[in-house]
Amino acid sequence: MDKLLVANNVSKSFGEFTALNDVSIEVPKGSIFGLLGPNGAGKTTLIRIINQITMPDTGHVLLDGEPLKPHHIENIGYLPEERGLYKSMKVGEQALYLAQLKGLSKAEAKKRLKYWFERLEIGDWWNKKIQELSKGMAQKIQFIVTVLHEPKLLIFDEPFSGFDPINANLIKDEILKLRDDGATVIFSTHRMESVEEMCDHIALINKSNKILDGKLIDIKRQYKSNTFEVGLVTSNKSEVAAIIEDKFEVFPTDFKTINDELQYKIKIPVNAMANDLVTFLTTQGQVTHFAEVVPSASDIFIETVRNN
Repeated sequence: MDKLLVANNVSKSFGEFTALNDVSIEVPKGSIFGLLGPNGAGKTTLIRIINQITMPDTGHVLLDGEPLKPHHIENIGYLPEERGLYKSMKVGEQALYLAQLKGLSKAEAKKRLKYWFERLEIGDWWNKKIQELSKGMAQKIQFIVTVLHEPKLLIFDEPFSGFDPINANLIKDEILKLRDDGATVIFSTHRMESVEEMCDHIALINKSNKILDGKLIDIKRQYKSNTFEVGLVTSNKSEVAAIIEDKFEVFPTDFKTINDELQYKIKIPVNAMANDLVTFLTTQGQVTHFAEVVPSASDIFIETVRNN
């Protein structure tokens, strides 16, 4: 798959503090790329370098195969975590101004703004001042301004901050549609459920170093432990429990059920098959629940950062 953005061996220090240490990432075209890490890990520094707000000490960035230059800013839409709207300006006036800064004519900006205001059902906000809007309402305006010029690369830093669940889901669907329409997205968030729902690829930065990256599904495969969550109804719970606990490595688990059953997480050897476990369990009772324990993005995040 072609890469829209490539950062090669990027380092950045502020005095004696190293914000990024030889970090490289590759963002495939038409993907949502999750840039993850604890607070202070270096994510925002990398985003600021991509946006040419600051420059790297060493390394370089390519956008669509070209070394990053000032004119490339027209190909990037950036929604920062800290919002930057002028509170005393009217919504429509400000949106037009920011759209023209991105290279749109006034007529084209008005046309696109009309589309987005109708799409997000905020047409009656045009003459409101930003200071009259809630944080979530102002966030919608900033989202529109970010995507309005249809850039190749969209960078969203905590895009759901300030949104209630309904509007967060609305913006999530819009981001997915932008991806499906050809945009490439870098997505930075602490909401791991959003990573699960949206990201194709991820990179994890901790203490200025990249410690993990790749396709999310491949990383999940790498971190899975051949563990299965099972529920088993049997007439002799204590005897069957002793057999299972002697034969396998087991862990306690608790899931909601309508049955009175044994509940376990059972880890099987690497060379064993799930079917073998199911076959054994059926000799001991009625299998009412069987699911592989797939590590979540949150599990992977926590384990990798702790180990690092």
